[in-house]
Amino acid sequence: MRRIVPIFLALTITAAIGGCGLGLGDDEKAEQPMRIGVIVPLTGNYEPLGRDHKKAIELAVEQVNASGGVNGHKLELTVRDDKSTPDQSVAMFNEIKDNVDVIIGPAFSNSALATIPLTEQAKIPFLSLAPADEQVDPVRPYTFVVPAISSKYAERLLQYFQATSVTKIAVAYDEKSTYAAAGFRGMQGLAGKYGVSIVAAEAFQTSTTDFNPVFNKIKSSGAQALALWATGPPAVTATKQYANAKVNLPLVLTGAQASRLFLDPAGNAAEGLTIASSIGVVGPYLPDGPLKDTIGNLSRSFRGLYRYAPPQFAQDGYSAVRLLVAALEKAKAVDRTKLRDALEKVNLVTPNGVYSYSPTDHNGLTTDFIAITRVDGGTMIPTDWARTQFPAANKR
Repeated sequence: MRRIVPIFLALTITAAIGGCGLGLGDDEKAEQPMRIGVIVPLTGNYEPLGRDHKKAIELAVEQVNASGGVNGHKLELTVRDDKSTPDQSVAMFNEIKDNVDVIIGPAFSNSALATIPLTEQAKIPFLSLAPADEQVDPVRPYTFVVPAISSKYAERLLQYFQATSVTKIAVAYDEKSTYAAAGFRGMQGLAGKYGVSIVAAEAFQTSTTDFNPVFNKIKSSGAQALALWATGPPAVTATKQYANAKVNLPLVLTGAQASRLFLDPAGNAAEGLTIASSIGVVGPYLPDGPLKDTIGNLSRSFRGLYRYAPPQFAQDGYSAVRLLVAALEKAKAVDRTKLRDALEKVNLVTPNGVYSYSPTDHNGLTTDFIAITRVDGGTMIPTDWARTQFPAANKR
């Protein structure tokens, strides 16, 4: 792997991520590396997500190694392309399982769910980059999720609706997407808690290209907003058609659309939309503190290499490595079971927020670390309500 982090920068980063305890321990030898397997989509429908995951993972690993590793243990990467499909994710896991200590990935929830039974059987710590609830509900011993799960996004949106006096919503969701279906179920289960009623629910397929039948049913529902749960191209198609459908309801999207990968192809149709995102997307707007500093450190390094701001998917990949570094520092050994046990005790500030994994929570993020944004001039900026929530996030 090419060296991309100057020594002086590595030292700065080491100080900035305090709590990970980088450096040589008193009684450890720099012999055994921690071998990280990375399974992400580098081709296929989810290639843009996997590309940013890979860039950020490589950046984090090179920063750690430039600082001497973790207690002398360097990090080694083995990267495989799952081609955006569950069967290839399984195949790639089987190819590398005997030569890695931990796994990061995949991005596609369906792929992660196909792979998890194998990682559990092999007792390999698995940090998923996909957000579906089913991965950690119920808790599986070796499976941890990095992005906020679908139900957390659902709850944050319901909190926003309650705060803005929206009591009736319509929901359209991709029933073939595990992420979208979990988000819809989350809204169903939590709506009453926040005084919100779902007055229309319309399912569609990942292959849907004409959303007008969905929109026509919603027009007469009495809803005050439409929440759309989708991933990839269907979200862009639906957004463009919505702009011409004259539904006259605010369109609200989720974390799957919180990046240029959605904003650029959606173009003018995205203007004014409400989008829930990882808090790292709006880092510059946060009050001063450790969370803002951590987000800023990643942003400067990532921009310096790639000339664009790290999207949410890059923040996920970078945070995954940071979490493994913290676990290795606690475990003090490259051992699968010890690393798993250490992950359950991690409390760490990352660009995604503050993780507090526990034996009963393998997602570790609260709704405090989801920001509600609006698109203004092609850029996601926090809503007025989101700004009122930032102090709570920064105190964690």
